[in-house]
Amino acid sequence: MRTVRRIAMWAGAAAVLWVVKASLGLFVVNLLLVYVIVAVGLNLLMGFTGQISAGHAGFLAVGAYVAALVGTHAPQVGAVGALIAAGAAAALLGVAIGLPALRLAGFYIAMATLAFGVVVTEAILQMDVWTGGADGMYVLAPSLFGFPLDSDTQKFWLVLGTAVLAVWTAQNLAGSKVGRAFLALRESDVATETLGISTAAYRTLAFALSAFYTGVAGGLFAYVVSYISPDAFSIELSIDFVAMVILGGMGSIGGSIVGAALLTVLNQYLAVLQDFKALIFGLAVVVCMILMPGGVSAAWKAALERFRG
Repeated sequence: MRTVRRIAMWAGAAAVLWVVKASLGLFVVNLLLVYVIVAVGLNLLMGFTGQISAGHAGFLAVGAYVAALVGTHAPQVGAVGALIAAGAAAALLGVAIGLPALRLAGFYIAMATLAFGVVVTEAILQMDVWTGGADGMYVLAPSLFGFPLDSDTQKFWLVLGTAVLAVWTAQNLAGSKVGRAFLALRESDVATETLGISTAAYRTLAFALSAFYTGVAGGLFAYVVSYISPDAFSIELSIDFVAMVILGGMGSIGGSIVGAALLTVLNQYLAVLQDFKALIFGLAVVVCMILMPGGVSAAWKAALERFRG
């Protein structure tokens, strides 16, 4: 049954990509896949361990600028090396955030991570010699094993391959010892410690993994948009990432894909209604959460149960 669900999930994802490409273009498909990676990584933190992050746009910015700088100053490294560097830099910051956050919970973690996102934006502005400051910087086209990726079509295969690998890894992680430890943390810290699981170690690991995913996504984001500036990594983007996870379903990898797809497409269709975009977008998300409090994945499971019954 699990195999059937996974086949259905991948088939559905392929259908969504085809529809989005036909209606909105390949650029939006690439952006959607980038956000899928972010949502999956954030769900490992929020949905599996119960920790909240309202500053993941900061990790995305770190990954984007690291990949852009590596491409500028060490182009021989290629896209793979730059993405690994982007993920590693974000993961190190994730550990730096995760360790102090061990003493925080709920609202306080959210505020700490929100502040982190603001600090990253300010750091980018101050390090203008490297980052271009408020003017931003252009991102050189990446190369993969010596082949330049100049077009959206060529970048699509890099982004798609990375997204598939990220989702596959997260699915296997969810069913592993680490995934079970994460779920135990979500339920009870005391019970987790009783089982001999180090709460501090696994909470920090969750932050590092989530940040690594988002850092890699940030590198891909830089390649897709070809130009980055601090304005692209706003608090609103962090809130969008949280909404993707909640809307798709906490603790559901497939739900992360659905949540990222729904919100990315909705954002694109509402772009023409700039004056009312925030209002309509917010109302749509609120309505979805009221009608599907457990997210799309929970609603889908409930529908299947009713169908079987």
